[in-house]
Amino acid sequence: MSSTSDRAGLRGQLSAAGILIGCVGCVIITASSVYTALKMGSLPWPTIFTSITALVLLRAVGKTSLNEANITQVIMSAGSMVAGGLAFTIPGIWMLGMTDQVGWGEMLAVALAGTLLGLVCTALIQRHFVEESDLEYPIGTAAAETLLASRDGGSTGRKLFGSMAIAGLWCVARDVLALMPSLVLQLPVPGVAFGIQNSPMRWAVGFLAGRRSIVYWALGAVLGWFGIVVGGDAIGLWDTETAQGIVSSLGMGLMMGSGAGVVIRDIALPVLRRARIKTVAHGGASAGEPEAHQDAPQSFVSRFISRYDAGVLALMAAAAALIVCFVLDLGPVVAVVVVLLAFVTAIMSAQSVGQSGIDPMEIFGLIVLLFVAAFSEATQVQLFFVAGIIAVACGLAGDVMSDFKTGQIIGTSPRSMWFGQAIGAVLGTFVAVAVMVALVTAYGPEAFGTDALFVSAQANVVATMVSGIPSVPGFAIGLLAGAVLYVAGIPSMMLGLGVYLPFYMSISTVLGAVVRWAYDRVCAVRGTDAEASEEAGVVVASGVLGGESIVGVIVAFATVASGLAG
Repeated sequence: MSSTSDRAGLRGQLSAAGILIGCVGCVIITASSVYTALKMGSLPWPTIFTSITALVLLRAVGKTSLNEANITQVIMSAGSMVAGGLAFTIPGIWMLGMTDQVGWGEMLAVALAGTLLGLVCTALIQRHFVEESDLEYPIGTAAAETLLASRDGGSTGRKLFGSMAIAGLWCVARDVLALMPSLVLQLPVPGVAFGIQNSPMRWAVGFLAGRRSIVYWALGAVLGWFGIVVGGDAIGLWDTETAQGIVSSLGMGLMMGSGAGVVIRDIALPVLRRARIKTVAHGGASAGEPEAHQDAPQSFVSRFISRYDAGVLALMAAAAALIVCFVLDLGPVVAVVVVLLAFVTAIMSAQSVGQSGIDPMEIFGLIVLLFVAAFSEATQVQLFFVAGIIAVACGLAGDVMSDFKTGQIIGTSPRSMWFGQAIGAVLGTFVAVAVMVALVTAYGPEAFGTDALFVSAQANVVATMVSGIPSVPGFAIGLLAGAVLYVAGIPSMMLGLGVYLPFYMSISTVLGAVVRWAYDRVCAVRGTDAEASEEAGVVVASGVLGGESIVGVIVAFATVASGLAG
């Protein structure tokens, strides 16, 4: 990281204006990501949204460099994955009634340890997974194409910020002024929460999700709630309460099985395939040809790391281990295991995001949680801490690798990008913790759960794994089916979400997909350029998603401030 060209890259691409805009954006994006992850049970990648926002704002202050916009986007988006790692794990503690055992200090320790490990791991593996591999990184590639294609900054900015304002005003009318209900068109279906969620953000998630994913999401919802709950109760297989336990267990199994499928299809099988190709190539070589010439080894460590930088990274890893050992009181053995497995799971995350654009960060956290539980005497709360650290590290790894891919395409300095990620991730650590504390303080721990204000689906899965699964056979079937379906090319994560989430959430998300279908049809009839209409739709939907989540965070902080003042 100390070469002259790298220093020039830092000066030319990591500007004061970019850092300032990036940090302001990081606070907003991280806060909204916490809210989105808890409320929606999912976290759409913010990369396209932040790429457009960075480009528009930099152009507004006279900056036109795509590389500068790339790094500004990196700073903006880094904190969102820290937010996801926390939101997908820690609320499970509140669901189990152990709120008094975790405060802002423990959450900050979890987020900081995960952030440090994520930054260390990605600095080490960037060269191998971005420069030397053939991984596509669809999200990073799409962000690069967006930056290269966005020439009409004013029009794009109006669409983005206009949709944010409209969604924000809609939510003020609903949540602050109480002018409209949060759930409409409710029907009395026994055992099924039927209705339409009055949430622009929920509709935007459906709009942004791929059509194929939405089909399986809807299929899972119908299968779980009308097939198992309504159908099973009608023919006398089980009562409604038992059926609901089976549905939740099956949904959790499908989601966790999808994570296992990622490991099998996107990581293990490619490794075995490459090993077989190398074996065949070596076997066909001539007797006198040195093997090293046939398959010259590639360095696993990124080019931008100098001897000095390696020392800094080692200190960061040691700091994370000390946090795990002493601050979270998990002991030296668990601390070493967490650091080592964070590196392993970060590699798994980089591979998964590179091939599929999917980062099942909470699944990787569960894997390490179960491993630690098997050999240590960690308490239930401490197991959540382990899962949170790994989820944050893996979320950051997936985000960093996608951003590095964007930078590779448009020629941004990896050193500058890593520094941008470090700035955004550390800032996002404090913001994410502040928002989590504000939400649980404002609404109470009972607001988190499958049928609560904040569905927190992934955290509920972690809580169930820690405390006990309602239907072990249902979970086992889902686990096996999720892995098999994913390996077969079927998005079992979406299927599992449909089975697991309350029906009104799933049908509301499908409504967003119907809006997308109608939008595409109208654009086709009008003869609008397909690429331009798709980009405009993504921009507007991203703004809608951001608008509601930002208002939600503001309302939460206002509620806390009002309570403190009272």
